[in-house]
Amino acid sequence: RSREFGSWRTFIQHRMAIIMEAERLVTLCNDWPFLPFVSKISVLDQDSSSAVNPLGVEEVIGCLRQRWRATYDLQLVVRRRRLYLHVMWAFLEQQSFPMDENSYRGHLAEVLDVVNRLGLADEVRNWLFTTRDKPRLGKALSLQLQLEGPEAESLLKEFLV
Repeated sequence: RSREFGSWRTFIQHRMAIIMEAERLVTLCNDWPFLPFVSKISVLDQDSSSAVNPLGVEEVIGCLRQRWRATYDLQLVVRRRRLYLHVMWAFLEQQSFPMDENSYRGHLAEVLDVVNRLGLADEVRNWLFTTRDKPRLGKALSLQLQLEGPEAESLLKEFLV
């Protein structure tokens, strides 16, 4: 890309001009606008009325690539009746990664569906682009997913099976 435009700055300016013409902007990590690739409904076409601005697969992949130049694996982990989102150290571009791109996207869609249905999309989005750490071999990044309100316990029980 930089060869066509002379520099990354020129490429980004060109890309921004195209995006501004589209009038359909989605804000990703670090307030970079990109064209939407998925609809605003739940990634698995389930009811996502609790999520005001749900996370999409393309949005998270773009955020991971922008932040760490790799598409790291995301996992939901249950420990002591608490739910955590882990950004693992394995990533799609690794030769030893156990999933191909389609199965990775499907897995990511399932994880994001849980996050969206719990209504924590904004919290996860904010954490993804503000955390100072980086996943490294043997150390995953971890975010405790906390619910508030009267229905929090029943929603959490659904995912703590």
